[in-house]
Amino acid sequence: MSVARLRRAARETVSGLPREFWWLWTSTLVNRLGAFVATFMALYLTLDRGYSASYAGLVASLHGLGGVVSSLGGGVMADRLGRRPTLLIAQTSTAASVALLGFVHGPVAIAGVAFLVGMASNASRPAVQAMMADIVRPEDRVRAFSLNYWAINLGFAVSSTAAGFVAEFSYRAGFLAEAGMTLLCAVVVFLKLPESRPEQTATEKAAEAVGLGTVLRDGRYMAVVGLSFLVALVFQQGSVGLPVAMGEAGFTPADYGMAIAVNGVLIVALQIPVTRLIEHRDVRRLLVVSSLLAGYGFGLTALAGSVGVFALTVCVWTLGEMINAPTQTGLVVRLSPVHGRGRYQGVYTLSWSLAALVAPLMSGLVIDRFGAEWLWGLCAAVGTVAAVGYGALMRRLPTEQPVAAEGGVRSDVGAAAG
Repeated sequence: MSVARLRRAARETVSGLPREFWWLWTSTLVNRLGAFVATFMALYLTLDRGYSASYAGLVASLHGLGGVVSSLGGGVMADRLGRRPTLLIAQTSTAASVALLGFVHGPVAIAGVAFLVGMASNASRPAVQAMMADIVRPEDRVRAFSLNYWAINLGFAVSSTAAGFVAEFSYRAGFLAEAGMTLLCAVVVFLKLPESRPEQTATEKAAEAVGLGTVLRDGRYMAVVGLSFLVALVFQQGSVGLPVAMGEAGFTPADYGMAIAVNGVLIVALQIPVTRLIEHRDVRRLLVVSSLLAGYGFGLTALAGSVGVFALTVCVWTLGEMINAPTQTGLVVRLSPVHGRGRYQGVYTLSWSLAALVAPLMSGLVIDRFGAEWLWGLCAAVGTVAAVGYGALMRRLPTEQPVAAEGGVRSDVGAAAG
């Protein structure tokens, strides 16, 4: 492809999106550039504080439990208070709790603050997704979600590298740096992002009250959330099952780092071209293909005997991840009523938070009792079940993406579902 065509493709990928989207995108990038806690929490507790691996696992679980709690709470806040206030509360709370984590010492205090960090940091996700759906046209949403996902991975790739050097100097400096970057995100939201929540008339409020019960009774939507949970269980193995399996096979942490680095490199390099390839294509096929790539990408890990082969398997499931992330998020918006986007996004976020809790327990149990090969076989089976589920569910959905009216009228999909 010529340089001119590459420039034209890049211009078409980023053109047509509103200014507010790019400020939200910038906030996401800044937030991920400052990521430190999630990456180095275990090393901080075991190497710097001298706690056991079991205690580090407990703290990680409490951090994840905080995310589970705030998935629903953040969604409700986004609908009731608005997207902008929710983001400001979540980001300032995250900055304060992360900074505090660098100064507490006792095991109970560390565990409690870690729970608060998980709760505060995850509370902003439903609001971000809901705001993005509010300000971006339906036909541009997959592209917008993909660009946001690209920013997340670009920021994480840079922060992971930088955090390693920061940790050698001072873990506390890493916590304070993340707190500062998160506070900067709040400043961007405060100065540049107006409230995007659609207004409702009194009649619309009475006719279209959306509560968590509405979401839970939406059978079609909850089926999508269940399938998302299965796919998330598989993708989580890249950070929980893969390092354990490689360690038991005699590979070093550096070997795992080299293999998993392929994930971030591919997403940063190929997410935008992949988005151009999948945009406006059939959602059913994309979700079926991405589920199979995820399941069998990890399934192929059973055959890996070298770092190079492990890296090749990472390539397979990373392609599934690049297809799944924007497509799945776009589908969630498509199934959500306009004035219930926060709650619907919160329940969707809950599927990933629960997967983050279950995946470590699942991988550890399977590897200890049956061996890593059984874990990879289970991943292939789960990916297959998810693919079949998406294939069956999508048959009952309209092929054209409905455009929701801004005045509060639900899409035909959302109206049929609740």
